[in-house]
Amino acid sequence: MPARRHSPKGRVSTSTEQESSGLERLQKVLAAAGIGSRRDCEELIVEGRVEVDGKIVQELGTRVDPLTQRIRVDGTTLPTPKRVYYMLNKPTGVLCTNNDPSGRARAVDLIRSNERLFTVGRLDQASEGLIILTNDGELANKLTHPRYGVEKVYRVRVAGTPEPGVLGKLKQGIHFADGFAKVSDVRVKSRQKHSTDLEIVLNEGRNREIRRLLARIGHKVVSLTRIALGPLRLAELPSGAHRTLTRDEVKALRNAVPAPGEQPARSTTRKSSRGRVNPSRPSTNLSGKPSGRPASKPKAHTRSVGSSKDATARPKAKPRPLAFTDQPRPGAILGGDDVPEVKKPAKAARVKKAAARKFGSKKSGGGRPPKKGRR
Repeated sequence: MPARRHSPKGRVSTSTEQESSGLERLQKVLAAAGIGSRRDCEELIVEGRVEVDGKIVQELGTRVDPLTQRIRVDGTTLPTPKRVYYMLNKPTGVLCTNNDPSGRARAVDLIRSNERLFTVGRLDQASEGLIILTNDGELANKLTHPRYGVEKVYRVRVAGTPEPGVLGKLKQGIHFADGFAKVSDVRVKSRQKHSTDLEIVLNEGRNREIRRLLARIGHKVVSLTRIALGPLRLAELPSGAHRTLTRDEVKALRNAVPAPGEQPARSTTRKSSRGRVNPSRPSTNLSGKPSGRPASKPKAHTRSVGSSKDATARPKAKPRPLAFTDQPRPGAILGGDDVPEVKKPAKAARVKKAAARKFGSKKSGGGRPPKKGRR
């Protein structure tokens, strides 16, 4: 495993570790700073001409944060990019991704900046509201990671009038193919004749999570607007407009997540099903122990055709005939049905009686009857 290098200003990590979105490959950072092409920058690293926080780095998989770490090439320090933070009221029809081959409108296109921006979190194309754009990857990762539980508030209009008991299911949680999802809070703000306005709070943001939850309880989303993210509020910012965050707002965002070394425990939203007992289903634990683990399998034994699968099955029973044939019913052999035995006459006795009817018995002196016309 590659060695880890530490420095007062931060850690130089390698590609073998899980990194936050604020870290980039060293050669990419050098190329973006105008040092040369990506290939030229890789050669500089291998030759040992690049330093990160005072230590020479020669591994191409190294990831760094250009905002917090000092990078030098041949003794010359790279200029530190300026951190920028914007709030945008994203309109509907705009994408949060930075790469769209179809050339559709993107959120980053609405802000003129020389810095490389990306969105904090995401809103789908049909949704609108508060989006933060920044080049501070470390803060962006903390604001969006489920373990930090930063609240996001949405104003949602749904079709129909959901009952309180139905809305309660959103807080209890619903299972989807990609995991368990629930809301932190849901409140009815107003009711119209054919729609209802809700305020929903989430601690994590999966793809189209609110729309999927509401669809599961039978209410289609008419409109969805994010009105708050952590301590920030959308307020009266017009749709499509943006503004720079103040120092106090940036400080409030940083205070909304723990400092390094104060990592909270992982979210308990997703729990392992191991050890659980479903009360609606009978237990299949044959050992009788109150353990979540499955009961041990019975000792292997020799099986024969028609035998039971284990020692707890019903004793083998004799087959019964089908209604339309005298052959034994296959289900009786495989399942071991407990049915009475059907006695059949011996084959020899049946043949003897048939011969006696046709040719007559010896006791009566019979035999083949004479043909007509003979005496």
